[in-house]
Amino acid sequence: MRLSSCRRAKPTGNPYPAGEPGRRGPLRSDGYDRGEQSGDKGGRTKQRLAAFVAALAGSAILGIVAGFIWAVVAPRALLQEVAAGEANLVHTETSAFIVADAWFCLLNVVGGLITGILGYRFLVRRAGLPAAAGLIAGAVAATLLALWIGENIGLGTYNHLLATSHDGVFFNASLALGAKSALAFWPLVTCAVIVLADGGGRRAAGQPDQAEASGMWTTGP
Repeated sequence: MRLSSCRRAKPTGNPYPAGEPGRRGPLRSDGYDRGEQSGDKGGRTKQRLAAFVAALAGSAILGIVAGFIWAVVAPRALLQEVAAGEANLVHTETSAFIVADAWFCLLNVVGGLITGILGYRFLVRRAGLPAAAGLIAGAVAATLLALWIGENIGLGTYNHLLATSHDGVFFNASLALGAKSALAFWPLVTCAVIVLADGGGRRAAGQPDQAEASGMWTTGP
């Protein structure tokens, strides 16, 4: 007498209907849930967008501060009214214009260092390329804002004195940037800091621990 062996058929497909509360939906061929993957992708996109906006806004705010500082610390050349709406330099060899440009360059370098170091530490290491792009774009906006604010503070007073003063009256010139190439300092310093920090981080991650490499912590004969 033969006994027939019974084999239990294995269930195929997803035993739970998609969309049922507490149940997983259909899986992809790689084993990941489609809903989870789409949710993770959307979350990463929002995170990168937020990092880009934060980098851009933070750099722009720093540029506004730099513009006010430049307007306060930069010297202005002394002028003398010689005719209606016309004034000449009192000291033709004055260094006020050079010192004003030097202050703008210094503020741009410091701003680029702050933007690059803090931006890489808190944004680029988490969000990557979008944060770096935001920092560079923000650096361009920051230096333009610093220039605009610094040159416009006191400009109205200067124009009023130039138009209404009598001959022989002394007053200060308005602040103006002579070396326009200084506008590139902020973005360039920011880029340099990000590149150097990223390169240093990659080299540090690829090097083994010195103690392990020298065999200091190895056991056995």
